[in-house]
This record gives sequence, C-alpha cells and structure tokens, in this order.
Amino acid sequence: MRQVWQLLDYVGVDYGGAVANHAVVSAAEYQEMQEFVATARTRLASLPASNDRDTHLAQADQLVGAVAAKVDAAEVARLAHGLADALLATYGIAVAPRTVPDLSRAQALYVSQCSSCHGLTGHADGPAAAVLSPPPVAFADAARARERSTFALYQVISQGVAGTAMPAFTTLSEEDRWALAFRVGTLAYPPILQRDGEQLWQATPALRERFPNLDAITRITEAELSANLGEQPARAALAYLRAHPEAVTAGRTTASLVLARQRLEESQTAYTAGDPARATALALSAYLDGFEPVEPSLALHDRALLDRVEHAMGEYRARIARGAPVADIAAQADVLRTLIDSADTALSTSSADATTAFLGSLTILLREGLEALLIVIAMIAFLRKAERTDVLRYVHAGWMGALLAGLLTWGIATYVVSVSGAGREVTEGISSLFAAAVLLGVGIWMHQKSLAGRWQQYVREKLSAALTRRSAWFLFALAFISVYREVFETILFYIALWNENNGLALLAGLVTGIVLLGVIAVVLLRYSKRLPIAQFFSWSSLLIAVLAVVLAGKGVAALQEAGWVAVQPIDGPRFALLGIYPSLQPVLAQLAVLIVAVLGFVVNRRSGKPATADRR
Repeated sequence: MRQVWQLLDYVGVDYGGAVANHAVVSAAEYQEMQEFVATARTRLASLPASNDRDTHLAQADQLVGAVAAKVDAAEVARLAHGLADALLATYGIAVAPRTVPDLSRAQALYVSQCSSCHGLTGHADGPAAAVLSPPPVAFADAARARERSTFALYQVISQGVAGTAMPAFTTLSEEDRWALAFRVGTLAYPPILQRDGEQLWQATPALRERFPNLDAITRITEAELSANLGEQPARAALAYLRAHPEAVTAGRTTASLVLARQRLEESQTAYTAGDPARATALALSAYLDGFEPVEPSLALHDRALLDRVEHAMGEYRARIARGAPVADIAAQADVLRTLIDSADTALSTSSADATTAFLGSLTILLREGLEALLIVIAMIAFLRKAERTDVLRYVHAGWMGALLAGLLTWGIATYVVSVSGAGREVTEGISSLFAAAVLLGVGIWMHQKSLAGRWQQYVREKLSAALTRRSAWFLFALAFISVYREVFETILFYIALWNENNGLALLAGLVTGIVLLGVIAVVLLRYSKRLPIAQFFSWSSLLIAVLAVVLAGKGVAALQEAGWVAVQPIDGPRFALLGIYPSLQPVLAQLAVLIVAVLGFVVNRRSGKPATADRR
C-alpha cells in the first residue's frame, strides 16, 4: 500500500514536467508517468480486500485515462492525491510521527546522510550530484515543494526511489526518518517566511484549529493549504510549522493525547474498511499508549472525567467486538474525541496547586499500598499467632524484594527498554488474579480453623508442623506478588505527576503516606495480638475473602484494558478502590469469587457443628 501511495504521490507532483497544455513536453517523463499509473493500478488490484476496493480501482482507471488523455497537471494531481488519501483512509496507515520530531538532530542527519547528493541547502549541488543519473531532487525548488507533503518525504526516505540513487534509509529509526522529513520540508522556505508564519500562527485562531495535531501538518501540501488560506499565508504557515512542529502541541498536553486521537482515527478507519481486528488493536493503543500516560495528572484535576473516558474507551471496544454498525462506531468515536478534548483542556488550562498535589500524592500511595499492606500484615499476624516467628523472614524478604524489584523494573523500563501499556496491564491483571485465587483459598482455610476447638493445642501440634520450608517460600511468593503489583504502578504515577512542577508537595504526600501506612501496620499488629486466636482467624478470613473479591475485579479490569478479556459495559457505579467497574466481566469474576467464599464458609460451619455439639 505504501508503494502504491508513493507512486501516486510521485505522479501528482511530477506530471507537470511531462505534460503542459495537453501536449507532451518530455517524452521520457511522460513514459514514466504512464508506467507509474499502470503499475499503481496493477498493485492496487493485489492489495488486501476491502469494502472500497472497487471504488479505488475505478479511481485508478480514471487516473490512467487522464494521463493517457494528457489532461492538465492540476487535474492529474487532484486525481492522484485523491486516490492516495483514500488508500490511507481505507488501510489505516499512520501518517504522523508518534512524538514531536527533533529537528536539531535532523540537521546533523541531513548533513551526514543527504548533503553529499542534495547539497547543504537542498539545491541538488552536493559533491556526488554531478555523476548521478537521474540527478538528485532539489529540495529547495519551490514549485516542487508546493506539491509535496511531509508524509510524502517520509515515504521516500523510508522506501527510496526505484531506478535512482535514492536508497531506503531503513537503518535509521522511525523517529529519525520523520525528523529528516520535516527538515527536508523546510529547505524550500527562507527563514523570513518562518518568522512571518509564527506571527500568523499566533494571530489566527482559525489556523491553529486547522492544525490540531501532527497528522494535520504531515498530510497537507502547500497547494492544498493555498486553496483556502491564500498563496503567501500558506507558504508562511507551512514554513513555520515544518520548522517548529512542537507548535501544535504547545498549550496542549504532551504528544500522548495527540497519539490517542490519531490511533482512534485510525481505528475508526480500519473498522470502516472491514478490519475489526486492526480496529481493536488501534483502539487499545489509543488507550494504553495515548491516554493512560496522562491518567495520573488527569486524576488530580478531574477524576470524574477520567472515569468517563475509561468507560467510553471500553464501550468503543465493545461495539467493535460485537460488530456494531459503522454509524454506531462513528458515534462512539465522536463521544471519545469530545472527552479527549475535555481532558486536553483540563490538563492544559489547569495546574495542580501544592495542596492538590499533596493530596493526590497521599491518596495514590494509600490507595495502592493499603491492599498490599493488609495482606502482608495478615501473614505476619498469622505467623506470630502460630508461634512461627522463624518464618517471618520469608515474608519480610518477599515485600522488601518487591520494593527493590519495582525500582529495578522502573529503571529498566526508563533507561533500557520500553514497557508497553499493555505489558503493564497484563502484569497487574495476572498478578491480581493469582493473589485473589491464593487469598480465597487461604480465607476459606482460616475460616475453617476459626470454628475448630482446642486452638492452642492445634497451633502447637498441627499448624507449626504444616509450615514447612515449601510453605515458607509460598508465603514469600505471596508477599512478593502482592506488593510488586502495586509498586511499579505507583512509581509510574509519581513520575507522571512530577511534571506538574510540585515536587516538594508530592514528596510531602509520599512521606505522609508512608507514615500513615506505618501507623496502620503498627495498630493492626498490636490489635491482632489482643484478639483470641479463634476470633483472629475469623476476622482475618473475612478480610482476606473481601480482598480476594476486590483483586478479582481489578485483575479482570486490567486484562480488559490490555485487550486480553472482552468488554461488555453495563450501567452501574465505578469504585476502582473496591475493584468495582461498570463492565460485566469484572462483576462476574467478583460474583464467582464471592459465591465460592460464601459456599466455603457455609460448608465450614456445617462441618463444624457436630464437633461443637459434642464439646457441649
């Protein structure tokens, strides 16, 4: 598809050098134009099937006929670019960089990779230009640049040009190729135009609305922009935006929400083209790679809006999964765009004050740490009641190891490899479900023991003997998993919030949260010492069962966000702290765990009645 697009773009740009006033002015160029449109038509027929294939083939036939009839260059350019844009829409090809290109690095790349042929200033006068046939393109040629988009330059850099000395720069990263494309796109515009474009950008709200994201910059040509803006303003605007692509994200959030919008658009396009699998994958990327990075900041500003976006994302994926009509998908996509714009506005027009940052930091730590703390405290209290303090070192090693592993994972993810949003959600989901399953079994077992008589003798003779080395390592694993699943996510939250420029307030919230968790731990441990052992096991079993229910909901919800579990939205409340989400699958998981827990408790009570009657 990219090769077909490149052929069509080449025809749209260069046809004017072959035909003028319905007459051939260059036989070689005209032969090449005929070859390119015929090749594009042939390759188009071999592309994957889509609902619009017949329409595209008809457009290709029209273009072939126009070239054969030697129609005006403007009409051929319109037909070629129209078909090229239609193919992008049908096959959902990304047409913009993921992040704002680094043009300072692009200059060094241009000098080392391009200047030997195209010249330092883009006039095709490099040292190697004289011996090349055909000669290299002059990037400084204003007439040629007028018809060429940044995306077209990126395509040429990525794939090269057959029959010329222009290679495919596949050894460069995608980011470097995009940076080069933007740099090359500035060579036809003198610096004074950039200054004029900057003034125009600042003074014209309509122009800023015309370019809401990087996608809009990369696809537009000067010729297209001139049609509604005028020749000189269009030149000035593109001169500035290609030299300063960061202008479209200034006053907005990071490129993250730009990516969310882009992936959503691509997802809708893929679904319209009859590719629901790709549409689902792009919808997941819109959430995991685009929206999730700004969640911590948005939670400080507008938690209700955050919940609405997450619910709308789930509803969008659910509609794709059940094969909803294209109109329904479009309607939900419009809802999501509005919500993303609201989130963008909330993040760009608000800055968290010190109090908000402190409370957000404190809340995050308490929310993420309390579950793990309760599990670890229950194990410690249990071992003390069982008079097996020698096993405590395994539990302590588990939670301390989890803290270190969380920090190590953050370091690796930050400086070595990139951990995707899906990877984070899968890790959290699987670990939550594992912990839920373990806690359910432990809770039922502890409830059973709370109904037995002669506790001191049982503890001395049975429980102590049951805590073998294998059991000790099992407690280590439970402590490690329960804490690790919270640590990495908490670190990511704090990294995101650090950009709010309230570092001292965040640290104060962190320290306060650690102190409060420490106080809670001390109170729980001291209170558990005073409880009779039967009562301790009874209360502990209930707490552990509740935690199992909570973790089951959170685990399934995390796997939904990673795309491992389907999403079926329902009307209902959303309490993330309790693992309650307005989706059928997490609710069913929690009901299943709750039913198993209740049945286990009922069976325990019935089996314990005869023993109680005999003792009486």
